[in-house]
Amino acid sequence: MPKTSYLLVSLLCFFLLGVALFLQHVGLNGVHYPPCPLCILQRIGFLLVGIFCLFTYLFPKIRLSFHLLAIVATLFGLIVALRHAYVIAYPEISCGLDSLEVFINQFEIVKALPFFFRADGFCSMPLPPIFGLSVPSWSLIWFLLLFALFSYSVFNRKKVP
Repeated sequence: MPKTSYLLVSLLCFFLLGVALFLQHVGLNGVHYPPCPLCILQRIGFLLVGIFCLFTYLFPKIRLSFHLLAIVATLFGLIVALRHAYVIAYPEISCGLDSLEVFINQFEIVKALPFFFRADGFCSMPLPPIFGLSVPSWSLIWFLLLFALFSYSVFNRKKVP
């Protein structure tokens, strides 16, 4: 994968995090989208992918290490997004006010940046779709695309300047 592609993926991940913050604080069509524990974990996945891709761009000598870390972060986000999509499909399962929320909300980073990392929504809460898909479905699509891109670039390695 060309070096500049890592910068573009990093910017994409940070843009997606900005969209999540916009949906949470400003809302869309008068509806705010409060993040649930699984939403926060997906945000962490996108944040890690963005950071690892930025480091891959900045430190080309150890590109493969950060590339592999980006794949692991993408897999993490993909698994969480799959779980979230499952919870949406079967709303009797929930992760609302449970130990995961308490666990996430006690981290220092949550206390330092509550506007970004505080989980206060219900995972099974039916929110209006955005362009026909739920927010977890959009996350799932983006994580699948990122995983396909990273996997393809591992198996199709060429010497990049």
